[in-house]
Amino acid sequence: MSKSVDFQREIRRWLEQNCPGGARGVGQIPFGSRSIELEPEVRLWLERMADRGWTVPTWAKKYGGAGLSNDEYKTLINELKRINARTPLTGRGVNYIGPTILEFGTEDQKTRWLPQIARGDGGWAMGYSEPGAGSDLASLTTRAVKNGDHYIINGRKIWTSDAMDCDYIFVLVRTSPDKPRHEGISMMLVDMSQPGVRVSPIKLISGESPFCETLFEDAIVCADDVIGGLDRGWTVGKRLLQFERSTHAGINISGSQGGRTESSKLPALIRKYVGVTDGQLTDASIRTRLARHEMDTHAQQITQRRVIAELHSHAPGFTSSAVKLTNADNVQDGDELLIAAMGNQGLRWADENSEEQVVAGTKRWLYQKSLTIAGGTREVQLNIIAKRVLGLPD
Repeated sequence: MSKSVDFQREIRRWLEQNCPGGARGVGQIPFGSRSIELEPEVRLWLERMADRGWTVPTWAKKYGGAGLSNDEYKTLINELKRINARTPLTGRGVNYIGPTILEFGTEDQKTRWLPQIARGDGGWAMGYSEPGAGSDLASLTTRAVKNGDHYIINGRKIWTSDAMDCDYIFVLVRTSPDKPRHEGISMMLVDMSQPGVRVSPIKLISGESPFCETLFEDAIVCADDVIGGLDRGWTVGKRLLQFERSTHAGINISGSQGGRTESSKLPALIRKYVGVTDGQLTDASIRTRLARHEMDTHAQQITQRRVIAELHSHAPGFTSSAVKLTNADNVQDGDELLIAAMGNQGLRWADENSEEQVVAGTKRWLYQKSLTIAGGTREVQLNIIAKRVLGLPD
């Protein structure tokens, strides 16, 4: 019997015995936040998977992982899908800053931060954009000034997703204002529990407030928590963005690739609102749009699997921009299609006559407008694809 078959059987047996029913199907997924109470079986699932190193399967064992090869990793993911298990841990810790520390951090930084991240001990926010520095990130003005064995940070970050529930934030700051703007930037890890960090949620048109503004007023950062070295933040920050875009694209194997995959619920929903005659949707234009969307979704899933299979490192390079953008476009297309099928019902907000599913669809349609902004705007991704993937001239 081959080692791969033995490994698969071992995983299957362990998952059947250790994955609680409350960690299967739709439900809560931890991202490390200490302020969010976990359901008992969700916490148990996280602890058991962390003990095995399977919250970050490809990381080395000394950093909290299991040291799995890419093939072993794919076997684990397939077995999680088979029992419809949720990923035990997600978020910017395991998917963004963890892989970045793994690549650019000192041995001391890896030893201090990575096992903690792998256990889900602390949620992470992302401090990149500023009110005056969005797509032109290199114009950021948040300052960090050295003071003995620490830095003092002052400035403002915007669109810091989930910051109200996070414990730490990785921040790009200007450390050498006299250098060219791309060269005087550093990446630092900041404890958000200190008085010098204030968070204000920003309400979106969907009514939700996952995005925040984060203010730094004499916030303190240990000098040992500069990742990648002083004034090398632009290089480190760009690499982290590749991990972020890979996660948005569903092709990141550096952290916690999700185990569950849902089959499309769109056809059933659209049949409900449009109606069916002789086995076909009564609206021909909606029928055509749905067929095209389902084909695009299938093609996207195949592309994701192909890119994962071709990875020789833990995160793809500029390919992530292409897959991230097409994935976001396809999700938004599905939202538009559902709203069109709902007709006037799809424009309701909330009243006693509105179905919960209708209101949820409308809010999701509005919220997911952010997909072509979050993780890199559509225009930035198109520029990267043109220059770095297609090799087109400036």
